[in-house]
Order: sequence, then C-alpha cells, then structure tokens
Amino acid sequence: MKRSKRVKLLEIIKEHVMNNKKEYILVALLFIIGIFLGVLFVNNVQEAQKTEITTYFNNFIEKMKNIESLNPIELLKTSLGQNIILAIILWFFGTTVIGIPVVFGLVIYRGFCLGYTIAVCITIMGIPKGLWFVLILLLLQNILFIPAILALAVSGFKLYKSIIKDRNKENVKIEILRHTVFSFIMLLVLVLSSVVEIFLSTNILKGLIKYF
Repeated sequence: MKRSKRVKLLEIIKEHVMNNKKEYILVALLFIIGIFLGVLFVNNVQEAQKTEITTYFNNFIEKMKNIESLNPIELLKTSLGQNIILAIILWFFGTTVIGIPVVFGLVIYRGFCLGYTIAVCITIMGIPKGLWFVLILLLLQNILFIPAILALAVSGFKLYKSIIKDRNKENVKIEILRHTVFSFIMLLVLVLSSVVEIFLSTNILKGLIKYF
C-alpha cells in the first residue's frame, strides 16, 4: 500500500515537471547562473576580504566542534523562520504580475548563496575536504530545499502567464487559489528541509567535524 502511494506520488511529480518543463528549465538556468556568480565572486575577492572569509569560516568550524552547546530547538526555529518567510515572499510576489522579477531575483540569490558557500569551503579546505564538507553540510537539506524553491518560482511564473493570457477575474481567482495551495505544499517541504538540516545534517556533521 505504501509503495503504491509512493509510486503514485512520483508519477504526479513527474507529470507536473513534464507539463511545465520549459518553466523549470528557465528557473533552473537562473539558479545555475546564481551559483556561477557566487563562485565567481569568491574567486575574485581581494586578499583582505579572503582573510575575513577565512576567519569567519574557521570560527564556524570551531563553533560546530562545540555543537553540544547549541540548542537544536533554537536552530530549528531560526531555520523554520527563514524558510517560512522565503516561501511567503515567493508566494506573494508570485501572485502579482510585477512581482515575477523579484521571484526570479530570489532564485538567482539562493543560487548565489549556494555557489558562494561551495566556493568558500573548497577554497579554504581544498578540493577533497571541501567537497566532503559541502556534501555533508548542504546535500541532505538541499535535496528538498532547492526543488521546493524552484517549484514555487515555477508556480508563480505559471500564474503570471495565466493572468497575461486570460484577464477573466474568475479564471484568475482559480489560478491564484491553485498557486496558493501549491505554495502551501511547498512550504511543508521547506519545513521538512529545516528538520533534516537541524536534526540530520547537523548530527552527521557533529560526528565528522573533527576530521575537518
């Protein structure tokens, strides 16, 4: 029974992506551009800025080594707060025609943050350790986080195109309702991403941080 539901869910996701593949390709390209810009930024900073980044990163590592002193509930609250605000912003600007550039800008920004983090880890720790650190720290929560953000952007873009093509108020209301329901589902995925980040990724990192 559970397997059947899982297969059905995967089919629904696959159908959704295929029906909106052009939108997903566009949003994914924007995200990749953001990653590229983040890496480019780190590679072109001045020595003084590199020193500041290195100091901050080393302080972060030391803090993680003393992770027992961190309150996971407080960390979860912070992560949840950030993800909920991000989802609300993407939902809100996705419901307005003039807000689509903001949605796309946020996608590029999140890509920039990811590219920046990856570049910093690899620059400071070297390729082998840096890649392992990135995989442990970022991979698990981003498996959920990135698709959810891209899906929210696609939903907003779809709504934008629907409003442009059809000005009928009733049809627009239906599309806004669909966008809202879809955004709420993606919000739940982002909440799960926060849980994975704090209670899974952090605990794995806690056990392995001494090797970095």
